[in-house]
Amino acid sequence: MAENNQLQGKTVMFLCAKEGTEQVELTEPWKAVEQAGGTPVLVSETPGSIQAFNHLDKGDRFDVDAVITQVKIENYDALVLPGGVANPDLLRTIPDVVQVVGQFVANRKPVAAICHAPWTLIEADVVRGRRLTSFPSLATDLRNAGAEWVDEEVVVDQGLITSRNPDDLPAFCRTLVEEFANAPTPAHALSADQA
Repeated sequence: MAENNQLQGKTVMFLCAKEGTEQVELTEPWKAVEQAGGTPVLVSETPGSIQAFNHLDKGDRFDVDAVITQVKIENYDALVLPGGVANPDLLRTIPDVVQVVGQFVANRKPVAAICHAPWTLIEADVVRGRRLTSFPSLATDLRNAGAEWVDEEVVVDQGLITSRNPDDLPAFCRTLVEEFANAPTPAHALSADQA
């Protein structure tokens, strides 16, 4: 279990499409961030709420805190990209999402992505030369995008934290809290106009 206050004063963006997020891949990291004293913020492409899923069955709805077109990355210390098949597939088609993900990496802010979420990292062109894992069906996509794909529970490479599936959540959550806690706050952020 994470130590209290490791993430005190840190704000973590959870980026989800309006539907298709694997519920446990949202709720477990969210809980880990809260238990470590951080502030999780749910961001989506539209206001209102998102529809999470338990694999292919509808799960709960979660209220959106901010819309992607209105966020500024300098207000966030880290990013979590939950999986689910539909969630990252939708996110990678939204230019504002792709831009924000790219800005997190360009500003050396840590990004944690689980399951199918690396699809969004591929679209943001931030995996080239990096070592990552994912749900096995993304291995070819990641290799084609220039990444080294490995079949491991959790992989950390230059601020990118990746895991394969919900079974890896304990290691994923523990590792993202550690990485987020140890991440230096950049002295200056790149310009992030409406992103």
